[in-house]
Amino acid sequence: MYIKVKVQAGAKKEKITEKSDNRFEISVKEPAERNLANTRILEIIANIFEINIKSVRIISGHQSPSKIISVNK
Repeated sequence: MYIKVKVQAGAKKEKITEKSDNRFEISVKEPAERNLANTRILEIIANIFEINIKSVRIISGHQSPSKIISVNK
């Protein structure tokens, strides 16, 4: 399953908003450097779907706020 995520890195508070079944807006405290924000996004998505983090990966948008993420249940 593919999920579209819009990310705001370096936010003051962590916030998760589900826009529809496959669209999320996520704010994370981690900065967008050294892959810190991307790693946190993968952790959050894994927790939402209650799966292992190894089943979640970024398909496109590694350096962009808009990402497509693959989730294998």
